[in-house]
Amino acid sequence: METSPNNSKVDTIISSIIQPALIAKNCTRIFLVGFMGTGKTTFGKKLSQKIHFSFIDTDLYIENNFHKTINEIFAEKGEEGFRTIETKILAEIAEIENVVIATGGGTPCFNNNMALMNSKGLTIYLETPTPDIAQRLITGKTKRPLLKDKTSEEIVEFIEEILPKRSTYYKKADLTINVVEN
Repeated sequence: METSPNNSKVDTIISSIIQPALIAKNCTRIFLVGFMGTGKTTFGKKLSQKIHFSFIDTDLYIENNFHKTINEIFAEKGEEGFRTIETKILAEIAEIENVVIATGGGTPCFNNNMALMNSKGLTIYLETPTPDIAQRLITGKTKRPLLKDKTSEEIVEFIEEILPKRSTYYKKADLTINVVEN
């Protein structure tokens, strides 16, 4: 199960950090970025309810539009084919207003997607400690095409290898919020 800050912490983050940033940037879209398992969907749903925006998870949006799971798309088209689809869908979604968008973990790292998101709305990096990410991903690895055949040890190694590379993109977000349960 993915976790995110409790409701009172979410309320504080929204009122003291996110809403002022939305006003300052004069935008009506929020893009949540971060590694897989950081709680983008969970946090995004809470955030969208609190600020009365709609919510879109890009992976679910892709699955609904292509009538296939992300795993099936990866199997048929490979990662490069999936990333092409993801970029096209992101450009489409980025035109919707009053929306919180939870992106896939790799979305910001391909095809200039991070620049697109920064130009279209407020970007928020949900930063989570590696042990927390590992625990969440080991539990739900079958849903994730890049992890489904890995052992627990291989998942930790994957995170330690990929997260520093992806963090370079994530850190281009307008805001960074540390997402841990407490």
